[in-house]
Amino acid sequence: MPDLRYLLTNDPERFNTTGDQPTMKTIVTTGNGGYEKLDYRDVPIPTPAAGEVLLKVLAAGVNNTEINTRLGWYSSSVESGTEQLTESAEESKIEDGGWNATTPFPLIQGTDCCGEVVQLGEGVTDLAIGARTLVRACMRVNGFDSMENIWMASDFDGAFAQYVTVPASEVFAVDCDWSNAELATIPCAYGTAENMLHRARVMATDCVLVTGASGGVGSAVVQLAKRRGAHVVAITGAGKQQLLQDLGADQVITRGSDLNAELHGTRVDVVIDNVAGAQFGQLLKLMARGGRYASSGAIAGPIVSMDMRDFYLKDITLFGSTAWDEPVFPNLIEYIERGEIKPLLAQTFELKDIVAAQQEFLAKTHFGNFVLVPPP
Repeated sequence: MPDLRYLLTNDPERFNTTGDQPTMKTIVTTGNGGYEKLDYRDVPIPTPAAGEVLLKVLAAGVNNTEINTRLGWYSSSVESGTEQLTESAEESKIEDGGWNATTPFPLIQGTDCCGEVVQLGEGVTDLAIGARTLVRACMRVNGFDSMENIWMASDFDGAFAQYVTVPASEVFAVDCDWSNAELATIPCAYGTAENMLHRARVMATDCVLVTGASGGVGSAVVQLAKRRGAHVVAITGAGKQQLLQDLGADQVITRGSDLNAELHGTRVDVVIDNVAGAQFGQLLKLMARGGRYASSGAIAGPIVSMDMRDFYLKDITLFGSTAWDEPVFPNLIEYIERGEIKPLLAQTFELKDIVAAQQEFLAKTHFGNFVLVPPP
C-alpha cells in the first residue's frame, strides 16, 4: 500500500481549475451544516499518484455516514440521533466532527464506489484498464495488525464525482452480471455488516437479533447471517415485515413491540445493533449467557444506559466495529461472484439530485440502498 498520509492533507487548491485543465462534475461538501453545504460544481480530474489508480465512477451509494459527516454527528458534543440533528443543522464548524479528526472540508464525499479503471499510477501492474471494480472504503493504513484506519469520503475525496483516485491495494475487480448501480449498494453497508458478523463469530448454531433490519446495513446483516446458516430475528418498522421474510428472516418483529413477548423465550446469542438509543439496555437483558453484541452505529442516539450486571454476570462480549478486518472485503467479492447474496437497490438518482436522495434516505420509507449515478 502506498503512503496514505498525504490523503489526510486538506488542500482546497485541488478544486481550482486553470486554463485547459480537464474537469469533472462532482458534489463538493463545503463544511458542516445543512443541504446548502452540498455544491454541484466542476473541479479538476485528479491524477493518480504512484501506487494509485484513476477510476471512472459508474455509480456511488448513499449512506448514513455521508450525512453524519456533513452534520458533524461524530463529534462527542452531539448526543442526538441523525434525524434530530438534521432538523436543527446549523452553519457551524465542529472541530472533532470527523471520524478521525476534523473533517478536511472542502471534501468530495461518497463512500461506495463502483468504478472502471481508466488510468494506472506508477508501479501498478495487477489491475487492468477497463476492469469493473469495487473500492474497499475502509483502509488499514498500518496493516491489519493495527486498528488505525482511514476512510474514503471521510478522510479524503470519495466517489460523488465522475472520477476518483484510489490506492490500487483497495480496488477489487468483480466479475458478475449485476448492474453498476447494484454493485454500488455493496461496499459500506455489506462491508460493515460482514465485519460485525465476523467480529462476533456468527455461526449456524446462533440466533441473531438484528435491529434496523430494513436499512442498508440491517438488510445486509440479514442476508449475510442467513448465508452463515444462523437463525435470524429482524426488527423493523411497520409495513416492511414481508420484505424481510422474503429476504430470509426467520422471525420479524415490528419496531416498538414488546420484545420479551415476541421472542417467547428464544435464546438470543448475538445482537447486531446499529440503532442503539433507548433500547440498548433492554437488548442486553434479552441476550443469553456468553452472548455477543456488535455495533457500528447509533441512528437513534449515541448516549445509552445499561445495567452493568447484565454485562458482566452474563459474560457478554461487546464489539465495536469500524475498522474492517482483512477477510471481510475479499469475502464479499466472492459472495457476489458465487451468487450467494443479492443486491437491494431501492432507487437511483442523478448525482446532481443528491439533496433529494438524502432527504428521501432520511425519511426511512425505503428498503435497501440508494445510489447516485454521475453523468457519463
